[in-house]
Amino acid sequence: ADCLRFGRINKEVYLGDYRYKALQNLTRARFFAVQNLIKEKQRFMNVLFKKYSTMTQEKVFSDTFSTTALAVYDEFDSAEALANMDLHELTDFIIEKGKNRFPDPDAVAKAIQKAARSSYRLPKTVNDSVNQVLSISITSMKALESQIKEFDKAIKAQMELLPNVLISIPGIGPVYSAGIMAEIGDINRFDNQAALAKYAGLAWKQHQSGSFEAEVTRLIPSGNRFLKYYLYEAAFSLVRCDKEYSDFYHLKYKEVNRYQHKRALALTARKFVRLVFVLLKDNRLYRPAK
Repeated sequence: ADCLRFGRINKEVYLGDYRYKALQNLTRARFFAVQNLIKEKQRFMNVLFKKYSTMTQEKVFSDTFSTTALAVYDEFDSAEALANMDLHELTDFIIEKGKNRFPDPDAVAKAIQKAARSSYRLPKTVNDSVNQVLSISITSMKALESQIKEFDKAIKAQMELLPNVLISIPGIGPVYSAGIMAEIGDINRFDNQAALAKYAGLAWKQHQSGSFEAEVTRLIPSGNRFLKYYLYEAAFSLVRCDKEYSDFYHLKYKEVNRYQHKRALALTARKFVRLVFVLLKDNRLYRPAK
């Protein structure tokens, strides 16, 4: 304020853009909704283990939270009831709830019954309370998923008001690009890509003494957690859609034996920061390497 009062500021100052602020309100609210959904799923799995101990360990369903899986968890009173059910009736149930999408519903029904028979048996009072908790948790997860969809629609509508070069990157849709742009704001605030990476918390601590320098270092604990989250999500999406980033991720994944995914994703996100900085700085579309 003192520098502004006496004219001591020699370069353009970032005073904020209300379009970015409006977008930030939506992307941050979506971030918290996603975090709440993750926590709710973790609580659900802890309670589900009490009812179907073996089923949660053997991964009977490829997606633990699919419509068919949730129907099995919610509509059967106990593991014993599921284990004693007629196999043909259970197969018909799987076909109905899965809308006939399972290639071999009979095998799925057999796997479910096998897991149910080897699960722990709970006393009736405990089992009833577990059923109530699971039912309420399923309702909560569906509500949170509905919230996230509404946030996605609102973010997409808000992004139509802003120029968006990041959407030209494969796998980066309006939501991830909005989360990144909302936290960065004006790219001219950052002198270089290293400054942007440090702002996002994608920088590593220095751990050395004399001639010794540690091979294993941790990410700095500071940084913008919202920007870091959207960079991670966007980078992982890019890994699935772009060969260059896919090769880089898998190369870093194979370099170590511990924390492979976490380390590879952090390094991929750091590489992605350089791309984001260049595209926003030059205001140009992404051109994949040939």
